[in-house]
Amino acid sequence: MHHVERAIFDLRRGVPVLIESDEGNRLVAPVEGLDSTLLAKFFDGAAEAPRLVLTDHRLARLGHIQRDTAGALMLDPVRDSREAIIELACAPSATLEQARPLEALSAGDAAGLHLMRRSLLVPAAVVVAPSQRMADELAARVAANDILAVTADDVALHYDAVPSLLRRVSEADVPLETAERSRFVVFREPDGLREHIAILIGDDTHWADPVPVRLHSACLTGDLFGSLRCDCGPQLRASVAAIAKRGGGVLLYLAQEGRGIGLANKMRAYQMQDEGLDTVDADQVLGFGKDERDYTVAREMLAQLAVEHIDLLTNNPAKLDAMNQMPIDVAGRSSVFGPLTEQNRRYLATKATRAGHWLDAILAEPDDVSVGK
Repeated sequence: MHHVERAIFDLRRGVPVLIESDEGNRLVAPVEGLDSTLLAKFFDGAAEAPRLVLTDHRLARLGHIQRDTAGALMLDPVRDSREAIIELACAPSATLEQARPLEALSAGDAAGLHLMRRSLLVPAAVVVAPSQRMADELAARVAANDILAVTADDVALHYDAVPSLLRRVSEADVPLETAERSRFVVFREPDGLREHIAILIGDDTHWADPVPVRLHSACLTGDLFGSLRCDCGPQLRASVAAIAKRGGGVLLYLAQEGRGIGLANKMRAYQMQDEGLDTVDADQVLGFGKDERDYTVAREMLAQLAVEHIDLLTNNPAKLDAMNQMPIDVAGRSSVFGPLTEQNRRYLATKATRAGHWLDAILAEPDDVSVGK
């Protein structure tokens, strides 16, 4: 498992990783940060054409409307330069105008895609089945600790085990403006990439039953800097105030920036939104679904806090569905809104129409009105 964690950090640095499986070994490199020298080595050392591994969302954006699974495009050394591959992987205007073989994923391909997601990179990878010459070179480099090898099985196990291995690492009282009695409890995921915070508001011995609970995904731009593109910051503060007013409860501050795609990808999506795409389409261009968050980590946090019976503060049906599918008793739901502004109206309308968020009450109001706080 530790090899998988090391592989994540190697990939974030642009270093390829060898993935071993019964179907054969695959050398995997992220498209993000791909350089021409490495690409040339991939073409030169491949036993067969290297593959560009893409998610189902990206393939749909490229024109594979009927595909509902990830796939691999065969690459050609003449046609597919570094720039062409990056365009295929994440450019808004890219299409598959020429016939190009598309194949199902091998175990190594799938593991590589899992690692890209976990690394918070653009979910696209260049994958090569090494020739015997390249395989011999890789074996020597692995033995010399110059390149890392992981098994596809270990990658799958790591991906599934993260929530159950969540550790409670530190805590302290942190008085807040609208909730002076608050305690921050920090949980860390096993690979060290993400830390989540449970904010315990009020005296837990006097919490209501069910306990008011809010799942709030981190938003650096909105929560910290007051971005007008979203309602996250005001919604965060409204949630704290609402929980305090009800005698206390729990706000889970989850490290799921940009609905789970990470800050760098969120900025890429923002740029595409400025060029005319909505938030869902922009994420799809990058290879993501409309919501990449996994709420099992929230379940684990609540379990460690011994909170089992909750009233969920949310406008998001996906959060409600996720909690209802877990061993948590969701007794009710309460809305919590931020302000409607000229800058965030389109974003909120997209969440309502394309993700089913319960926002009719606020979208019916004029700009700069806050409802339901």
